[in-house]
Amino acid sequence: MSEWSTEALEYVQSITDTKLLLSHRYAEWMLAGPSLEDNIGGASAAQDEAGHIRQLMRLLEQQGRDSDWLEGAREPEEFQNAPPLDSSNETWLEYIVAVATTDRAAWYMLESITVDDFNGLVKKIGEDEYFHLDYHDARLTTLAESQPDELQEALEQTLPAVLSFIGPESYTNKQDPLVQNGFVDRSAVELRTAILSHYEDLFNDTAVSIAAIDSTSPSQDDWDSTRRRVGSDAIALSVIESLTGEQNNEFAMQ
Repeated sequence: MSEWSTEALEYVQSITDTKLLLSHRYAEWMLAGPSLEDNIGGASAAQDEAGHIRQLMRLLEQQGRDSDWLEGAREPEEFQNAPPLDSSNETWLEYIVAVATTDRAAWYMLESITVDDFNGLVKKIGEDEYFHLDYHDARLTTLAESQPDELQEALEQTLPAVLSFIGPESYTNKQDPLVQNGFVDRSAVELRTAILSHYEDLFNDTAVSIAAIDSTSPSQDDWDSTRRRVGSDAIALSVIESLTGEQNNEFAMQ
């Protein structure tokens, strides 16, 4: 196995933490969706993400990361997940926007990795992600028709944070350290453009406009390159307790 740079290690950690929180958010809503199909879709996605997390954690352990730390034995500010997953969503629409955009961003980032350590793994994860992303797009298309104003508002709140997670728009091929050290084959700028273009096409001929969304933030000076965000917000301690099983310790058999 190759030795990754610090930037590469934190990049994979961010993808892994995002998948960890995606699994948690999918599980939260898997019995609260508007239809049985949505509940089944959420349960299936949560299970898929759990498998992806295990494989990515195995690679991170081989790079020296502690297994307990990876699984959640750390402080909230040490988690590097995409910001839209920090908190539970009040509505199903907001939940779909959060998981759809962050799941797609995490997949684009993972798919751009070129080192041999990921041979086979990216292909397998991609087979699962095809169904996740297709389902998300179908639901977003329906929401664009039935609740365009609410969807517009949710996208305007969520997509800028997703773009920040991908990286600042100053990270061109010449500036992105992961491109420069050969860990990925696409810069943050290219991935940002790809996700915006995808949603522009998806919402074409609807009342939802991607053009209205702030697509320039963050500035590189304000951006935390480890946590891939601006600011100090983080998940709640209760989420960590759920991830690590501490919430259920009182029910454990002695």
